[in-house]
Amino acid sequence: MNTLLTQSTGMDKKDWIAGLDKGLAMLQTFDEHNPRLTATQAGQRCGLTRTAARRYLLTLAHLGFVTTDGKLFWLTPKVMRLGQSYLESARLPRIVQPSLQRLAMGTQEISFVAVLDGYDLVYIARNGQNRSMNTSFALGARVPCHLTSAGVLLLALLGEEEVDAWLANHELKAFTSHTITDPKRMRAELARIRAQDWALSEQQLDLAYRGVAVPLRDHKGNVQGALTVSMPIQHEASKEAVNRVLPVLREVAQSLRPLI
Repeated sequence: MNTLLTQSTGMDKKDWIAGLDKGLAMLQTFDEHNPRLTATQAGQRCGLTRTAARRYLLTLAHLGFVTTDGKLFWLTPKVMRLGQSYLESARLPRIVQPSLQRLAMGTQEISFVAVLDGYDLVYIARNGQNRSMNTSFALGARVPCHLTSAGVLLLALLGEEEVDAWLANHELKAFTSHTITDPKRMRAELARIRAQDWALSEQQLDLAYRGVAVPLRDHKGNVQGALTVSMPIQHEASKEAVNRVLPVLREVAQSLRPLI
């Protein structure tokens, strides 16, 4: 049983459905590096025996979420319904969409709203022209928080204690030659971001792109996500890019505050 989760949510242990927990974990065991798995491999990744993993996989296959050739299992497009249900039912993506269009027009850049899920950044809304971009910028994409302006901003605003806990338990994996991988440097960068209440990130995930982000706060002042734009670096200096897009970001974020 996930005791930590039940403690943090105040959930009574008798209400816990272990099978649902394991079934969802089974779906999440597939990723870019493990698109197809045997029951043994899936079980190892989920901490289950081969027999138990196979039963979960066969159940998921019966429900249409995975398919199999008799040996290997892989996800089907039906899994995307889970994410689509969030986008269609969650309030925040629907509220911000008109403002994202205004932000994209005002900056001539791709605009996003992103939230933290654990220590991953997830893009839940976007607007702007499609470009040849890293697929990590796509709607619904999940990215380690240290690689984007929205991610470091939201992490910084969690506070010093949360940052220390994150740095103690997470490797700063390099994605480019510019990715910050030194915990001391990252801690200083997060402190600076927290003080200024906005973030600039350049070449951390993709050598060709930079991002600028501001917090998206509700009417009570609580941070609900980050409003961000992503742009090709090209020949524009960092200061020029910030001066161009930061005022627009702040204005749009402020206009959204009474609505969230």
